[in-house]
Amino acid sequence: MRYEIATLTVRLGKAASAIAAIDAALKESGAKGRLLGCWTSEIGRLNQIFVLRGFADDVELRQERERMLASGNPFGCGEDVEALDFDSYAPFPFLPPVTPGKFGSVYEIRTYMLKHGGVPPTIAAWEAAVPARVALSPLVIAMYALDGPARFTHIWPFASLDHRAAVRADSVAKGIWPPKGGPQWLTGEMYSTIALPTAISPLA
Repeated sequence: MRYEIATLTVRLGKAASAIAAIDAALKESGAKGRLLGCWTSEIGRLNQIFVLRGFADDVELRQERERMLASGNPFGCGEDVEALDFDSYAPFPFLPPVTPGKFGSVYEIRTYMLKHGGVPPTIAAWEAAVPARVALSPLVIAMYALDGPARFTHIWPFASLDHRAAVRADSVAKGIWPPKGGPQWLTGEMYSTIALPTAISPLA
């Protein structure tokens, strides 16, 4: 299983029309992969749309990437897209595939940069800690990047920002989170975006 996050930075006031275009474009006969999530940024860098898709394997992901790169109108909204970034990921192997559903009105997308060789020990630390952590609130996915610098991204749904704050405080107070041994593999460069699910998002 492979995942991709496409990040579209759109012109001011064009998010709604871009989302409608994305919906139509991903239903075209030539499109590959499965739409899993689509969010707009609420806190963090604004005017961004995040599209999470799942692919059966590297071949399918690469075919779809090449199709997108060859298009003069990616996602059907090229004229409104100021920047388009693609990130390819493999899931932490102990996690189940992403399952669409209604999990929260607020999603947090976090990316942590890793030191050299940090992927295996990070996966091991998370495998030990995630069962207790997801008892407090669900995890959509944790996945490591297959291109670019070493990093991993994790996506968490919450009922609200207050719920997020309460869960995070509770997990730290109980010693559940962060995963023991995990932080030592982080460079300290981290990014977080609070995003809201769009009407076309299977994850809502």
